[in-house]
Amino acid sequence: MAQNIYDDPKFLAGYSEFPRSRDGLEATSEWPALRALLPEIAGKRVVDLGCGFGQLSRWLGEAGAHSVLGIDLSEKMLARAVAETSNRAVTYRRGNLDELVLEPESADLIVSSMALHYVEDFGRISSMLFDALAPGGQLVFSVEHPIYAARAEPEWVTAADGRQAFAIADYLVEGRRVTNWIVDGIVKFHRTIGTMLNILTGTGFAYRSANEWKPSEDQFAAHPEWRATELTRPMFLLMSLTKPAQREH
Repeated sequence: MAQNIYDDPKFLAGYSEFPRSRDGLEATSEWPALRALLPEIAGKRVVDLGCGFGQLSRWLGEAGAHSVLGIDLSEKMLARAVAETSNRAVTYRRGNLDELVLEPESADLIVSSMALHYVEDFGRISSMLFDALAPGGQLVFSVEHPIYAARAEPEWVTAADGRQAFAIADYLVEGRRVTNWIVDGIVKFHRTIGTMLNILTGTGFAYRSANEWKPSEDQFAAHPEWRATELTRPMFLLMSLTKPAQREH
């Protein structure tokens, strides 16, 4: 069973204080980059993996999706998602992404914001998601960037020229990583960009685009302190892939 850290009261209390939790998508730093990767939403059957408090699921519903199914392991996050959702096109289901199975060709778009790095078997979920998409369907997701995930301790060090540099460790050692974030003992799974792309394309997905996120000029204007960190290492990795349409015979 996957670690259900988001139902830990101390973790949930800390996470709920972040701007992305309090203020929704517009306070989520990588949201403009993720939105830019999304196709036209109207009329699509959409699945939101790791939906959390439901902000993205609700946005998809407001954008005209035919249906949105938000899936998350956290009962407490789903309870808030349900309480804050009035659109009947948006529904929620508790599910463990390590074991989740969706009906074949049941979705036109599958999205996931900052959840797939908690999944141990990336090959299994990639294959399942490929089968769940209708031909021509799209997978769009964000994860913790593998460079950021491989940060050393301490992560900031002084380089020979006096600048602050970001230190990484064991980047090419893939697998289970235990980190301390809000609470101790958070389990994530580290994979390189190459490993993710090779698994996804090996499953049958066609690569569309990737974004190693950096702030926009508007974001730098609002957060000038980010120039000292967010141009040194990427925090997020976003990808867009497509299940090829069936060939006509």
